[in-house]
Amino acid sequence: MKEQVVCKTTEIEPGEMKAAHFGKQNVLVCRTLDGEFYAFLNQCTHQGAPLDKGMICGATTNESKPGDYRYCRKGEIIRCPWHGREFDIKDEGRMLANPNKKLPSYKVRVEDQNVIVYK
Repeated sequence: MKEQVVCKTTEIEPGEMKAAHFGKQNVLVCRTLDGEFYAFLNQCTHQGAPLDKGMICGATTNESKPGDYRYCRKGEIIRCPWHGREFDIKDEGRMLANPNKKLPSYKVRVEDQNVIVYK
């Protein structure tokens, strides 16, 4: 099993993300508001945008109306910086608009303040 320390837990606050390297792969390490860590390929499935240049946000609810946006799932959605594609961090990086597509993901564990990515 290939594994690598990609950062320290103190480098990413809850609700933030950080680009890192896992071998030759550019990965995106995300920390949700509940403190859990996730890792994905740092590249949008649409046209390859670097997702670390985007943002972690929430999703709009069905109650939203034009000009009046209501959000849920704050800190659980990655938004692509180029075209706004949104991916669910907690659901294996599935695209919100098309759940059949998802970001390539990696397994993550934390040991002694080290965030370790592995296959």
